[in-house]
Amino acid sequence: MKTTDIVRELSEILASNYILYIKTQNYHWNVTGPAFFGLHAMLEKMYNDLFTANDDIAERIRALGNFAPGTASEFLKLSFVDEPTEIPSAEKMVETLLADHEKMAEKMKKLAQNADEGTQDLLSPRVATHEKTAWMLRSFLAK
Repeated sequence: MKTTDIVRELSEILASNYILYIKTQNYHWNVTGPAFFGLHAMLEKMYNDLFTANDDIAERIRALGNFAPGTASEFLKLSFVDEPTEIPSAEKMVETLLADHEKMAEKMKKLAQNADEGTQDLLSPRVATHEKTAWMLRSFLAK
């Protein structure tokens, strides 16, 4: 895979990760209901992890010799994760985040199959994190 293709896909991943970070922090601030305390704490851990990942992904793009996207308009244009438009119920928050983490893991796995070793090294632990987060969110929804 050409470096330009890797950078394009990493830029989409960075944008999506950033939107997911914002969404998760938004949900952390605004969650309500009987599961408030557990969700509030879990969402904080999630958005802190996503915040750190933003820097790691951007630095990989820079290491490949390109500038990383860094504006809200660029992130919204490149993201495959949707920006929240409302404050949903706690259960809907979890469902939405579950779908987003599954998308992130799949996109990263696909890129890692054809990327250079450094990009694979970045993506492998991120895939594991998104898959673990998805498992936790699915478990929360289990009835």
